[in-house]
Amino acid sequence: MQLSGHSALISGGASGLGAATAALLAQRGMHVVIADVQDAAGQALAAEIGAHFVHCDVTSETDVQAAVDAAQALAPLRVAVSCAGIAPAARTLGKQGPHALDLFERVIRINLIGSFNLARLAAAVMAQQAPLADGERGVIIQTASVAAFDGQIGQVAYAASKAGIAGMTLPLARDLSRDGIRVMTIAPGIFETPMLMGMPPEVQSALGQMVPFPQRLGKPQEYAALVEAILTNPMLNGEVIRLDGAIRMQPK
Repeated sequence: MQLSGHSALISGGASGLGAATAALLAQRGMHVVIADVQDAAGQALAAEIGAHFVHCDVTSETDVQAAVDAAQALAPLRVAVSCAGIAPAARTLGKQGPHALDLFERVIRINLIGSFNLARLAAAVMAQQAPLADGERGVIIQTASVAAFDGQIGQVAYAASKAGIAGMTLPLARDLSRDGIRVMTIAPGIFETPMLMGMPPEVQSALGQMVPFPQRLGKPQEYAALVEAILTNPMLNGEVIRLDGAIRMQPK
């Protein structure tokens, strides 16, 4: 896919992996819409990179539809990237009792259902676009995590949500193949996200040393680079790519 001149919608685009992706795609000439609940950060980034910002709760059909419409109004919507998510920690049975059911439901709703909400509504618009080379009409990229495969202690809700994203990648790609829409998922390892960068330097260093090579935290720009590679390679479809420096997470 030639990126310039088309629009891209990025949920969770105000910070971290989403922000790096928004910046790179804007540099490549795409009309970028940042969809996030972080209004101040999203508006500031949009002004900095020449993008557009819309307030968007990914669990809301109304909000996501409005974000999709905003992107389509700028240029044909060809790209949707899901980066919105939360990662609270709680054991199935902790000192205070069983895992709170409402917390588990919230993680699933934001991470898993939110990703599907964007995929289904973006696909409905992409399917109406004029086909590009090879009949391609659009690309949907979701964000899982290595926790989908190596979930650690206290990550039962997060791991379940990310495993769900990984699991729906192939059926989504198969469902949308007749419409010329590709679906891919990236499963990052330990990255320099706002949550991790708030930890003490020694903790960040210790986490980086867990990675076989390179022995450091991943950079959001490396996630964005993989997004670009997926968009420009039409044979990448229906697959989950681990972006993790060969890490395999230990129980804790």
